Amino acid sequence: MSVKIPADLKLRVEAVAKFSGKSMSAIVRESLSRTVRKGRNAKTSLYDRTKDLCGAGSSGITDLAPFA
Repeated sequence: MSVKIPADLKLRVEAVAKFSGKSMSAIVRESLSRTVRKGRNAKTSLYDRTKDLCGAGSSGITDLAPFA
């Protein structure tokens, strides 16, 4: 199989591959597998679809008690 992707996407895949120590092919296979799996599980909850993002960001505020 051969897939054509835009140059900017190729650069991003290369960067992820280098950072993770995996080959570009492995990154593409993993991404395709996730996409296919998600399409098959379309009835999953919002949490299930976004749980990998939980805790991914920070507001910079260490104590939210004053805002409660």
